[in-house]
Amino acid sequence: AIALRTRARCASRDAHRPSPPRALPRERARGSEPEPEPNGVMAPRRPRAAVALVVVAVFGTVLRGCDAAETRTEIRASEDGALRRLLASSHSYLVRDDVPLYANKVGPFHNPSETYQYYDLPFCEPADGAVSKREDLGEVLEGDRMSSTPYQVPFRVDRENESLCERTLSANDLKKFRRAVKDDYYFQMYYDDLPIWGFVGKIEKILNPGAPELRYYLFTHVHFDVAYNGDKVIEINVSTDPLRTVDITDGDSVRVEFSFSVKWKETRIPFNRRMEKYSRYSFLPQHLEIHWFSIINSCVTVLLLTGFLATILMRVLKNDFIKYSRDEDVAEESEETGWKYIHGDVFRFPRAKSLFCAVIGTGTQLFAMTLFVFMLALVGVFYPYNRGALLTSVIVLYALTSGVAGYVAANNYRQMGGDKWVRNVLLTVALFCGPLCVMFSFLNTVAIAYRSTAALPFGTICVIFVIWALVTFPLTVLGGIAGKNGRSEFKAPCRTTKYPREIPLLPWYRAAIPQMCMAGFLPFSAIYIELYYIFASVWGHKVYTIYSILFIVFIILVVVTAFITIALTYFQLAVEDHQWWWRSVLCGGSTGVFIYAYCFYYYYARSDMTGFMQTSFFFGYMSVICYGFFLLLGNIGFRASSLFVRHIYKAIKCE
Repeated sequence: AIALRTRARCASRDAHRPSPPRALPRERARGSEPEPEPNGVMAPRRPRAAVALVVVAVFGTVLRGCDAAETRTEIRASEDGALRRLLASSHSYLVRDDVPLYANKVGPFHNPSETYQYYDLPFCEPADGAVSKREDLGEVLEGDRMSSTPYQVPFRVDRENESLCERTLSANDLKKFRRAVKDDYYFQMYYDDLPIWGFVGKIEKILNPGAPELRYYLFTHVHFDVAYNGDKVIEINVSTDPLRTVDITDGDSVRVEFSFSVKWKETRIPFNRRMEKYSRYSFLPQHLEIHWFSIINSCVTVLLLTGFLATILMRVLKNDFIKYSRDEDVAEESEETGWKYIHGDVFRFPRAKSLFCAVIGTGTQLFAMTLFVFMLALVGVFYPYNRGALLTSVIVLYALTSGVAGYVAANNYRQMGGDKWVRNVLLTVALFCGPLCVMFSFLNTVAIAYRSTAALPFGTICVIFVIWALVTFPLTVLGGIAGKNGRSEFKAPCRTTKYPREIPLLPWYRAAIPQMCMAGFLPFSAIYIELYYIFASVWGHKVYTIYSILFIVFIILVVVTAFITIALTYFQLAVEDHQWWWRSVLCGGSTGVFIYAYCFYYYYARSDMTGFMQTSFFFGYMSVICYGFFLLLGNIGFRASSLFVRHIYKAIKCE
């Protein structure tokens, strides 16, 4: 009625307006002749065509006015929609605004890597079908596959016993739910980017006179408790009603009604602190105290052992310097022994120079990447449940630091007299990426066979390959070219003899493997306690947020690795064994072997992981991580030993 009255007013208003001036030329063009008036002024005639033209003009004006009114309504509607989208992007909502609730994944609680899509279980789907949410690279790598849900949870609107859907579960559906309840399946959702979890069902054990009976119950009602502050969502919790369950133990079909309820409450927690809840509950208070005590205990123990070792080493070196700095006459009468005796062989380049330089280059790259990741963590980039941020940062930083590996490897290879620098660069590229690619191909095939969300889509694999092909590989080659054309030279304090000296027969504990065991034990003891919390976060459902402590532990790990490698290098040179290059790398990187050995203890004693997929994922990816630790700490061990060897041979007179 309002629209009709508006059109009538527009029509009446336009009918009293004079005709548009452009109608006269159209009349003349049609041949209507004007008639003279008494005063001699020519006046135009008004034939039927002119009347029709006036009617058409008035009708067009009415249409234009009505179109303008409709256009204003559309603009106003689009402005409201844009305002709502803008508020949603800033996590601000008006009353009764729709807040997005996405279902992410389901899976066994004790197998964090074995996750499946939410609708792999026969839950209620939206009427128009589930719509997948676009995700970034890190979210896909973490196995997130978010899609829309039929839950309607508008902002600040309470709901009581709202029916979601009614459906009849077939025998196949009941089989899926029974397996989910038996394996302690959980579901994960995100409401305004806040994570929520709940269990699919429960198992009750009934004690019968004969044998105990297990009954499987499916939760059919969920309750959302949502807290808000002003126009923002602050907190959400989901709970299931243990009294509203359906027995799915027996039968081939069951009629089920899924429902939900929502209760809103106001809170004073500001929006910028809403993620502190997940940091606060990541570890229980008593566990946090034990964590701090263990870290302080490890730090004190390691510092005392390191100081004790450094004191002994400095005293022994002081005695050696006094002995080797005697008069030339006294030195000629006595035969040279110890590490001075092999001064002509200690700077002889190692075997497999290309592989050695590739190890040092890749270890330097991983060390630089780790430092950059810690920098991002310390400035607060990786807040709790910032989905995929850590994995995305690791991939990008590894690609950007690949030039460091190429430069260091090619520069050291050139200083050692190598001429096949192309092979050296290719070996540097493939040294870490090659084993990672092989392991990823195997594990991704396993995930595809299980139809898990841990399997990366083909598009994501193509994106990673493009990053490697367009960033990692070219930067490594450019770094290799820069290192090949460098001008720095290897300047040894002592001249290397033409033929290597024979190494005397040594006891068994001087061999490489016993030395690696001794070298890796002390650094591993420094990080042993911290490893549990890291494993509980990576291979569990804990949230790790104390990156400052982790950074301190990493620094202690680097320092202890350097000290223990220096000590073992000195003991090796003291028994006239001059092949210290590879030995320093193996002793420094032996901590990675200890970490991998800890994986077996954690899997069988501290976790409840089961199944082939979870087992293969755990040991497969941990082997790659420990291999990366081996390269990183091996680089640290070699560089520390190199500085030490150069220092002691500069302090004596070498012929």
